[in-house]
Parts: sequence; C-alpha cells; structure tokens
Amino acid sequence: MKLLRYGEPGRERPGMLDAAGGIRDLGGEIADLSPETVTTEVLDRLRGIDPESLPKVDGDPRLGPCITRPGKFICIGLNYSDHAAESGMPVPETPVLFMKATSALSGPNDPIIIPRGATKTDWEVELGVVIGRHAKYIDEADAMDYVAGFCVINDVSEREFQLEGTGQWVKGKSCDSFGPTGPWLVTPDDVPDPHNLAMWLEVNGHRYQEGSTRTMVFGVAHLVSYVSRYMSMQPGDIISTGTPPGVGLGQKPPVYLKVGDRVSLAIEGLGEQHQLCVADA
Repeated sequence: MKLLRYGEPGRERPGMLDAAGGIRDLGGEIADLSPETVTTEVLDRLRGIDPESLPKVDGDPRLGPCITRPGKFICIGLNYSDHAAESGMPVPETPVLFMKATSALSGPNDPIIIPRGATKTDWEVELGVVIGRHAKYIDEADAMDYVAGFCVINDVSEREFQLEGTGQWVKGKSCDSFGPTGPWLVTPDDVPDPHNLAMWLEVNGHRYQEGSTRTMVFGVAHLVSYVSRYMSMQPGDIISTGTPPGVGLGQKPPVYLKVGDRVSLAIEGLGEQHQLCVADA
C-alpha cells in the first residue's frame, strides 16, 4: 500500500495510490495520516480497501509530508561506512542518535529554504522508517512488527551550524524545510527487502549520491530495537536511517547548496522528491 497526503500546507487530505499511480481520496476512511491512524490496526483495515472504490483525485496536487505531527524525528548518524570515511569520522560501534525538530518536516517537493547566515547547506538521501506501534525495550527479532512503513527523506543539513564553532547536530539539522518526507508511506508488504533498495540524489542534474540500503552498518530491525532501549516510540514517530556517500561535505572541494539549485532524489519503490532551493524571507 502506498499512502500519501495531498493538498495545500495545513489542509492536506489522506490518499492512496491506485494501480495506475493515480491518487484516490481516503478522507472517508481516516481523517489524516497521523499518529492516530498509522497504527498497525488501522493500516490492516485500510489494506482491505480496493483503491478503485475510492474517489479519484483529479489534477496534480501538491504532496505534503506522508505523515503529520510525528512525536519524534529521530536520525541515525554515520550509518554507512563510506559516508563516515568521507566525513573524516570513524565507523561507529553502536548507532549514533540525534534528533531533528519536527518543525523541519516538509513535503517531498516543497522548497528547501536556505536559512539566514547559512553557507554550507548540504543534502542526504535517507530511508525513513515510520513506527506503527508503541515500542519500548523490544527485541530485534520482533522489531519489524513495529514498522508502519517506509519513505524517502532528504536529511538536509547546514554543516557550519552542525560542526563549527558551537556546532551541534540538532542545530544543523532542524531548520524549517530541512526534513522533506515522502512522497509516499509504503507499507512493509510492498517493500520485500528494505535492506536492498537502490537510492540516489542529484543536484542540478549531476548525480552525487548513488548507493543501496544494503550497505547500512546497522539494519532497520537493529535500529528500531536499539532506539527503543533509550526512549519509547509511538505510532507516527520517524527514524531516518542514515545516508550513503556523496554528500556535499565529502566532495573535493566541498559543494554546498545555493539559491536556485534543484535537488532530486529517490529510493527504489518509495518514490522521488524534487526541491528548489530558495532564500529564507
């Protein structure tokens, strides 16, 4: 099942993709794709609906983030060994956790807003995991039962804010628009192996990142179990699982985003994102 949210910001409606890639309105079944409705129980009910029975959405509406109001936006740092190397950091022995503000969440094709004072805004294509059940101290063997679905995330980062001066990862990751998420929330039955998905990212048509989730240091089940040791997770929470090599910081010399740049990225089976970089007001 491929679920989505469409419409103007703050007025999105829930939808489902049909077999032809058209949007069908889910508003008669659920109010939104939110912590209340991405539970495994609700998703099991939605799975029984024939998309052709739902109202067809005409045109090409804006897509919002595929989940709204997540309680937590958890990120995993340095989870691809080649990316750790290009960042000049050792491969971690245990997952590196940090948080991205939930206010950074944006639609998959919304603009990337380069914040005031930013000089080193960077990109990171990542596999997102959305939680579907209350999770606390769960075993790795059971962890996939707690996953509501998968999505594409661009973990946009401002490296100066993150790494220099009084740099802090959360400060460099949390600016408005730094969390494009979607286009779809794809349920696990439509993702046969989340650890074997091709992924890529381009800036102005130049491909900088091309990798696969099979090279993650820590897999999805391990991450879900590991995070649950340190904080409980609720339906709708997001885990962004790290990026392969090819970020701007790792180029020689480094390359960073500027106003007018266009970013495109995708993960196999989970859809594409397209963003224009604009200046903050």
